[in-house]
Amino acid sequence: MITRTIDRSEALLGGGFSFPEGLRFHEGRIWFSDMHTGDIHSMDPDDGSSRLEHTIDDRPSGLGWLSDGSLLVSSMFRRQVLRIHPGGEQTVHADLSHLEDHPTNELLVDTDGQAFLGSFGYDIYADEPLRPAAVYRIAPDGSVSLAADGFDFPNGTVILPGTRTLVIAHSFRPELTAFEIEEDGTLSRRRVWAKLPEGTTTDGTAVDSQGRIWVSALQTSEYLRVSEGGEISCQLAVPDRLAVDVVVDGRDDDVVYLATSNHIQPAETTVKLGAIERVQL
Repeated sequence: MITRTIDRSEALLGGGFSFPEGLRFHEGRIWFSDMHTGDIHSMDPDDGSSRLEHTIDDRPSGLGWLSDGSLLVSSMFRRQVLRIHPGGEQTVHADLSHLEDHPTNELLVDTDGQAFLGSFGYDIYADEPLRPAAVYRIAPDGSVSLAADGFDFPNGTVILPGTRTLVIAHSFRPELTAFEIEEDGTLSRRRVWAKLPEGTTTDGTAVDSQGRIWVSALQTSEYLRVSEGGEISCQLAVPDRLAVDVVVDGRDDDVVYLATSNHIQPAETTVKLGAIERVQL
């Protein structure tokens, strides 16, 4: 197993963000939400130069694209999914405010144009007690239905390459849960894909070309590469910062990008210590 401690000064690709989330490798660039500012950025994966792509009047989280190039954004406190059209116009793609009292979060868009959106289920910022939460399916036309429930804060979501297997993490259960996406978009064959070490608090996830899932363990400040069944083949420690999210370079499984921050609470992230770090395994 590869075990490394990552020195931020050596791995830093770009900084000055609050809480970078929703990492995606899209058309040769790293895209992410700066959750506590409302900004959506993209970054060159080689030199770290970044540009502000969009800003929404809310906290953005998960990102995904439709076939026409429109960007879907999880608008957390509005409890909506916004659609940013290629020309920049913002419209509401789906509204979940009548279904959810608490923020929406992680978003994954598949090749059929349907999206899977997770919810908090409770107010984590106010330190409320954990309650079970749901994942919703959003059809290409924006209609919403329940996909699955019973999650302990559903978070990082991936589809295994070459399959219709959807894997969803629980932030407060050390487990990755798998489903099969049926032709009508419903989820079936719910099962445990992997058990994680006790104490793992998964935030973001990513999948490489071999179907191994990277887990960002927020509170234990580490990134784990996990295979089905739970075998861990790589552990990257970031001991002085939070492990927020991760994405694999679309060109090379041995290059990963780590999103880190100093704190989960918005008031603590105004110092802009959030960063994107590049690691060559």
